[in-house]
Amino acid sequence: MGLFMSNLEAAVPPALDQLHSSTSPPAGAAAFDIRAWHIVVPITLGITLITASECHSITSIPSLRYGFVLAGWWGATALGLWRVAQSRPQLLQLRPAVLAVHAAIASLLGVLHLLLMAWMDFLFLTPSVQAAIHLTWMRYLYLNRWGLEMLVYGFIFGVAAVAKLQLLAQRNSMRSLELQKELSAAQLHALQMQVEPHFLFNTLNAITTLVELGQQQKASAMLKHLNIILKTTLTRSAPQKVPLAQELENVENYLAIEQVRFSDRLQLQFRIDPSALNALVPSFLLQPLIENAIRHGIGKLEDGGVIQTSVENRNGTLLLRIHDNGPGLSTQTASGHGIGLRNTASRLAHFYPDKYSFQTEQAAAGGFLVSIAIPFEVAAI
Repeated sequence: MGLFMSNLEAAVPPALDQLHSSTSPPAGAAAFDIRAWHIVVPITLGITLITASECHSITSIPSLRYGFVLAGWWGATALGLWRVAQSRPQLLQLRPAVLAVHAAIASLLGVLHLLLMAWMDFLFLTPSVQAAIHLTWMRYLYLNRWGLEMLVYGFIFGVAAVAKLQLLAQRNSMRSLELQKELSAAQLHALQMQVEPHFLFNTLNAITTLVELGQQQKASAMLKHLNIILKTTLTRSAPQKVPLAQELENVENYLAIEQVRFSDRLQLQFRIDPSALNALVPSFLLQPLIENAIRHGIGKLEDGGVIQTSVENRNGTLLLRIHDNGPGLSTQTASGHGIGLRNTASRLAHFYPDKYSFQTEQAAAGGFLVSIAIPFEVAAI
């Protein structure tokens, strides 16, 4: 919601701690979780196949049962470690205490796995197969198994940790982008807040003066136009763009108020390209520039002056110019006016990053000239 971009020198922007903070995870988080499973499943499958290949004979039913049980063990272990890594991010820290916990978990899993292997030997292997395996070789195999358990544990948990850290980094990045957007919107809102009190106070003071002078008819006309402006403003959420035709209607209502104040001292000239009427422009783009031209240009002249406004569609670029024949650059750059121009430039930067032109200069024919160039856009039907 924004009134006209003016030159109020003091404005209080909304506190940053009032920005809306979304607690829901970004839309991309679920997709990343699915992709992360695509990482752990092939690794788990590879480990299980390698382990399953350790069965003594693929033609032996007991050996096949042995291999499938080992495959199930590694599959369950890998998936369990994956869930632990996702739900306990504190276990991803490289601290001595955390490493000690990992060593204890790996040792426990190693003991359980070796017990499982011994039970498998007793349950599935036939006596002839058991007799064929030398006891010393079996002990050596189990000893090597212990180191393998530790290695595989570290590998599985390491993969899960990397995936989790990438997920956290992506969420932080997306949240950072959300905060940047919220901050940008808050800054734009702060710029628009600079307009409302200034324009409202000036208009109400003018209406009060007219009433005191007994000019109720003029005061009533000003109130009518002010009512239209406020309705347009209060029913619109910012930031947004509007068709140029609607922007010109807002300018017309504003100028009707100023015409009551300045009477014949204010002369207006418009040259509008009909093909540009449907072009989208930031809401209340022209009004602050025209207001500045009145207050710092025409308002400084005893006999008044002329404000010329032109809009042209040139090869996909919308060109807008506001020219007054006032005193010119020396007074136009006063503190109050400078704030109005900076606010307009800031809004253009918000809507058209690196795609706009905003220039102020002393006009060759005298007075002050503001030129704006923005991309020609039309609302989608």
